[in-house]
Amino acid sequence: MTDPARRRRRPAVRAVATAAALTLVAPLAACGSGGDGGTPTINLYYPPEQNMQKVVDDCNAEAGGRYKIAYRVLPRQADDQRVQLVRRLAAEDTGMDVLGLDVTWTQEFASADWIREWTGQDKAEVEQGTLAGPLDTARYQGKLYGAPKHTNVQLLWYRTDLVQQPPKTWDDMISAAQELKGQGKPYQFLTMGAQYEGLVVLYNTLAASAGGKILSDDGKQAVMDEGAVRALDQLKRLATAGVTSPSFSNATEDPVRLEFQAGNGAFQVNWPFVYPALQEADPELAKKVKWARVPGVDADTPSKVTIGGANMAVSAYSKHPEESFEAARCLRNAKNQKFSAVKDGVPPTIEKVYDDPEMDEAYPMKETILEELKEPATRPLTPAYQSISTVMSAILSPPADIRPEQTADELRDAIADALESKGVLP
Repeated sequence: MTDPARRRRRPAVRAVATAAALTLVAPLAACGSGGDGGTPTINLYYPPEQNMQKVVDDCNAEAGGRYKIAYRVLPRQADDQRVQLVRRLAAEDTGMDVLGLDVTWTQEFASADWIREWTGQDKAEVEQGTLAGPLDTARYQGKLYGAPKHTNVQLLWYRTDLVQQPPKTWDDMISAAQELKGQGKPYQFLTMGAQYEGLVVLYNTLAASAGGKILSDDGKQAVMDEGAVRALDQLKRLATAGVTSPSFSNATEDPVRLEFQAGNGAFQVNWPFVYPALQEADPELAKKVKWARVPGVDADTPSKVTIGGANMAVSAYSKHPEESFEAARCLRNAKNQKFSAVKDGVPPTIEKVYDDPEMDEAYPMKETILEELKEPATRPLTPAYQSISTVMSAILSPPADIRPEQTADELRDAIADALESKGVLP
């Protein structure tokens, strides 16, 4: 049994700065970029997306033979995607052109000079009509290094047969769950609490909703102010109120979805992918489930919910940068964002796409998604984010062991080390 009063050990620290990435480099077979008959091949390295090839085919048709995009599918897991990209970019591989980057990687890749800045008309086209939150994830030191292709945001999913109105605050939700528990009804609040990025996202949402800062505005100093401490207190209360699943400290996205589908939960905070999955798995239960904005920390202050998504970047080592920027613009234009939203369930970054009638059926929760996207929380924007995420998930886990003031001090020290590019191992 874990002792809540114990002093949790700090993660071991070792240097893993950009230079260390070079040690990962092994001989790699670059895909050729010459194309057939002199037509440049633009190699797109992007995560698996079921209908992405159709988008690529349409952009190739628009290119009219001036270039041809080849979709090189990255591994399914984000960590594996990043390792492949880092290895090849550290080796200055010229066989990579357009890159699909998780929103947390853009600053890191820009600081390492692995991706090109978006300038001129390319930049103007990307910024036009794109939501501010996703754009923030694509900038580094005031310059644009990515084109937001899609975004994502969590919602509160709740059972209308158990709760008449969605709770406005986390404490309201805890109280409602406790009341349901006392009545012998399904009561659990389900979300991600395992030691990984999902726990960092949960805490970041709480901290931003409490008006807290983890880093300074310039991203160079660890802060962990009063609001960040309040968020730690809120997370501990959630974990110790007797309303979470017994598996909370090991829970990730899909198991959370499955547990809610099994009928164990009254509330779930999770990404929009749970909506079509529930409709397919249990149509009767789906009729009883509605959605709302994630609860706030204070009743009079709306929550700020952490956004995800992907940015399109152009490799610094591409032999065809002009064509690569054009290809990236096409891949994330309004038409293709709508197609990907409807077919693959990835929320658009261009605001006007939400007004399209075709979005109504695919995204009945689109207004709530857009509401959260207009007042979002971004994860700490710094090239050291991967190291920061690692130390944060280690120190925050398990949430029931959090001691707000002491845990804030641990986080502040560990984040300061990560910002100095010392790197971490949990």
